[in-house]
Amino acid sequence: MADIRNNFVGIKSPNPFWLASAPPTDKAYNVERAFKAGWGGVVWKTLGEEGPPVVNVNGPRYGAIWGADRRLLGLNNIELITDRDLYVNLREMKQVKMNWPDRALIASIMVPCEENAWKAILPLVEETGADGIELNFGCPHGMSERGMGSAVGQVPEYIEMVVRWCKQYTRMPVITKLTPNITDIRRPARAAHAGGTDAVSLINTINSITSVNLDNFSPEPSIDGKGSHGGYCGPAVKPIALNMVAEIARDPETAGLPISGIGGVTTWRDAAEFLALGAGNVQVCTAAMTYGFKIVQEMISGLSNWMDAKGHRSLDDIIGRATPNVTDWKFLNLNYIAKAHIDQDACIKCGRCHIACEDTSHQAITAFVDGKRHFEVMEDECVGCNLCVNVCPVDNCITMVPLKAGALDKRTGQKVQKTYANWTTHPNNPSAKQAAE
Repeated sequence: MADIRNNFVGIKSPNPFWLASAPPTDKAYNVERAFKAGWGGVVWKTLGEEGPPVVNVNGPRYGAIWGADRRLLGLNNIELITDRDLYVNLREMKQVKMNWPDRALIASIMVPCEENAWKAILPLVEETGADGIELNFGCPHGMSERGMGSAVGQVPEYIEMVVRWCKQYTRMPVITKLTPNITDIRRPARAAHAGGTDAVSLINTINSITSVNLDNFSPEPSIDGKGSHGGYCGPAVKPIALNMVAEIARDPETAGLPISGIGGVTTWRDAAEFLALGAGNVQVCTAAMTYGFKIVQEMISGLSNWMDAKGHRSLDDIIGRATPNVTDWKFLNLNYIAKAHIDQDACIKCGRCHIACEDTSHQAITAFVDGKRHFEVMEDECVGCNLCVNVCPVDNCITMVPLKAGALDKRTGQKVQKTYANWTTHPNNPSAKQAAE
């Protein structure tokens, strides 16, 4: 049976599924329930400095985007860091760690960007027995207006500076949580690496307004007729998160830097994709808030069963396997040619493939043949874009079939070449022409 035990920067847990810093990890009651359900670790909801806790709004804190079946696709929140007293949190963290020594317990921290503030809180957290700390440089609302969260995460120099302070003042592993609200995720990752961070975690939430109430014309969630930007998370952000994880994993300056993957993990397959792109484990929030803590049991069994079926013995067999296959567009093989194929037995004659191709693509799918409703790919027009595959409501009804070397591409009238060729040497590339001259 596959071994899914996780060792992330020396922090051990029985599986790679951690709860992210958020309302589900706000107190001992929640965390104890999570551990009983099977979660391998938690990142405690972000702690602030000693003194009066932050004040959260007392009205709605969430906005949502749903699919046609009311399935939650994205969640926007205006929640701030913990509004519970620092010492109450610390006492509960210590007790939970004593009760569950085999589970990972990470303290998320956000204090002002001042050396003394970090120097003061780190010994307090260390005394709890926590396995590590996560520096919250991601929160895009509320705290960022106070010079914390993403206000720090968007400035690589600040990131490097704070990471150096933390490495100086604590023995605990340091995980730096990055904001996606930045043009190039590699820059803050490089800064954290330069500061000596043990790992990075990403992505935190994306700046967003999910909707506008068209009765009172305020953004949702509406607080007494007013709304604010918040942080967007959930399944909809997964593609963004996967790309950013891959960018860090394949960047020569950060290659090998441990990554905790966050962003839309809802199923075991989502987790496996993050691991394959270089994440050492994953953190989950929205899925737990939507379906409850026991969803981790499906994640554990699904990942284990898939690994068994594929012959993967441990997580090390998966982590980073897809990273070498992520490349820049200019290196993609221009001699690879595929055509769409419609399984006529599976086709339900809805016509969506034809409409999409006819109106917005390459007019390569018939609507009628011999006067009868019939949808078939015209290979002499098909460019292999696979739009039809993505709009078809029947799974595997339309598939992409690669043409073998030597086969005739009816669209171009040319035979498929066996050799690899990319844009860097293509005759239409101005740079290639200049190099040849």
